[in-house]
Amino acid sequence: MSRNYLHRIKGLFEFPSPSGRLILALLTAVLLLFAGLTGGGCGRQQTQKAVCIAGSTSVEPFAEKLAEVYMHRHPHIRIDVQGGGSSAGIFAAEQGAADLGASSRELIGKEKKLQEIPIAYDGIAIIVNKQNPLTNLSLNQVRQIFQGEITEWSQLKLPPHPIDIITREEGSGTRNAFEEMVMGEQAEITPMALVQDSNGSVREIVADDPYSIGYISMGLVDNRVKALSVDGIAPTRENVKNRSYKLVRRFLLVSRGLQPGSCQDFVNFILSAQGQSLLESEGLVGVGD
Repeated sequence: MSRNYLHRIKGLFEFPSPSGRLILALLTAVLLLFAGLTGGGCGRQQTQKAVCIAGSTSVEPFAEKLAEVYMHRHPHIRIDVQGGGSSAGIFAAEQGAADLGASSRELIGKEKKLQEIPIAYDGIAIIVNKQNPLTNLSLNQVRQIFQGEITEWSQLKLPPHPIDIITREEGSGTRNAFEEMVMGEQAEITPMALVQDSNGSVREIVADDPYSIGYISMGLVDNRVKALSVDGIAPTRENVKNRSYKLVRRFLLVSRGLQPGSCQDFVNFILSAQGQSLLESEGLVGVGD
């Protein structure tokens, strides 16, 4: 099953509540399990040496790079990487529909029964279009924008135009981390924000819209968008490493319990010097730092 199909299924729904996130996670896990049983996706039924990773779209591109390098070294083993979102990946791991769930948020409640494997640290970057002259926002200003209290760029001493707010969908690990670190318990993201189902989609919209603002994984920032400093601190690898940049979260892999074999060996590779070096070359911060 292709990740595009999973995203199309996911795009049919917009869930505003935790129960909605659970339904979406269940749908994704069922689809992953069905794909495995029919030979089209992540399930263990395909081959004993296939490893399935499903979940966070923030972790997904980095997992794909790691898998590519690992499979080049071990051509007899296949690593299948799927998206679907952090909550879906965690649920898929809980149900055994995936060997590893990928999450860009911390585990909560009964999820903590899973074995968690931190693989990297990532900053959440606040991004604007490259034409936007803005370079810095306070954390409070970011909160006010996404809350809908600051609605015009003129309120930030820029030429007048409504601010186009881009956010991630419910169940996204990136959104969950953003809500915890930026919005807090007293504020919510405005329902007027345009919702997207991946970091890549947020980046593309911001790159095309000079009046937009969004947030994505720091490791996925490229020259098409501008990452803003927050409280005067830029979202750089060094500032994430020394924790002077405050919007930092962990990237996790989760499992019902690693067993000796291909899955454990792949995790060992990710945590090895070579795997960590690869992640750092992509803009993340290794777990040893």
